[in-house]
Amino acid sequence: MIPAGYMAKRVYKKPDWLQAAHVVDIYSVSSCVSETFADYIDYWKHNGYWFFDSPEIIKSIAEETSIQLDGTSLFYYEVYEMEFDGNKWQSYAPEPSFPTNVVPPSHQQLEGFDVVTFYAGALPECSPLSCNSLAKDIRTNDHCLFSSFDEAESNVKGGAFRQCEPGPYRIFSVYSVDWS
Repeated sequence: MIPAGYMAKRVYKKPDWLQAAHVVDIYSVSSCVSETFADYIDYWKHNGYWFFDSPEIIKSIAEETSIQLDGTSLFYYEVYEMEFDGNKWQSYAPEPSFPTNVVPPSHQQLEGFDVVTFYAGALPECSPLSCNSLAKDIRTNDHCLFSSFDEAESNVKGGAFRQCEPGPYRIFSVYSVDWS
């Protein structure tokens, strides 16, 4: 897994339309349900994975633009070095025009693994476990994430994501991190 960066998100409880009784809240990488702290692309401080290299960058954007981070959760992501195009695994790289120098956290809590679509090839688009309600029929944890990388990989390879948002699909490890 490759360090991809950080994101501050407003975590929401499971929406009523997601018919997965075991899910409590949504820790997905995409912002379809649990939104990012801001429309951050306009600040051009993200890295080549479209996340942030450190929590300090997020804090500086919030301070400079008067965005409140109260009520947000900080996540750290790592991404599998291959993406699945529907037929095969292939390599990809971060956007080279944005420097990527992720500072890994000293303490993090693994929350699970998400599968995310990258049809346009830039920022995370959809997390089908939540966005397409796949958690209704696929076993996830209470944060709507796979419990292991192997579960995520076998579901991707096995075709569980074929009838949802178009790929390619990337697998992310999702860690919660304290703001301190």
